[in-house]
Amino acid sequence: MEPASPTRPDISLILPAYNEERTIVSTVREASAYFAAKGLNAQIIVSADGNDLTRELAREIPGTIVLGSAQRSGKGRGIRLGVEQATGGIIGFADADNKVPITEFDKFLPLMAGACDVAIGTRARDRSKIEKAQPFYRQLGSKGFYYFVQTVVGLPGITDSQCGFKFFHHDYAKKIFALQRIDGYMYDVEILALAIRMKARVIEIPIRWRDDADSRLDLVAGNIQNVKDIFRIRSLVRSVKI
Repeated sequence: MEPASPTRPDISLILPAYNEERTIVSTVREASAYFAAKGLNAQIIVSADGNDLTRELAREIPGTIVLGSAQRSGKGRGIRLGVEQATGGIIGFADADNKVPITEFDKFLPLMAGACDVAIGTRARDRSKIEKAQPFYRQLGSKGFYYFVQTVVGLPGITDSQCGFKFFHHDYAKKIFALQRIDGYMYDVEILALAIRMKARVIEIPIRWRDDADSRLDLVAGNIQNVKDIFRIRSLVRSVKI
């Protein structure tokens, strides 16, 4: 990891959110306290859509950058906008509802110092710790989704594309998200496919994870759109010039 400069924090953490007024303050404060304890200069960016008080509450926390609007524009777009604002030597994102404790970054920091360009959390490896599992039907759907993505797009070596705990070296984040186009949930597949296309060194790290049983995905309409987006990603990534 490159040392921080007066204009570059050590890390930029993006918290994409949709109506997360119950959790956003505690998540931002927990992340800020964690990075401060590690001696890291952190930039926290909340990219929040929705019609509750998420943005207003986040703006009350000193130093927090807040993006978004009442209109729901998609998690992929929210993170893309966050990356545009990010200046850290490492740029990453985590779920605003704290499904992965920020302390799991302890496992990422040594590897980001030189062993990889992109580090992503996984719930599928042997050393992962699932504190609260998803319902069985969602676990079954996740397995089917994995095989579908591998068949259509191909993400060799990736066991869990959808874990919302991912970190990139600054330059890779900027290059990948400048090409990223999917606004919805399948943005994870797109950015990983782009990283692989760029020959980035991608490593999966087993993490602690807990399901909060608060899925914002419509299981019918949402999954139909996801299938369309997966086929779109295949075309987008094949056509992009690296």
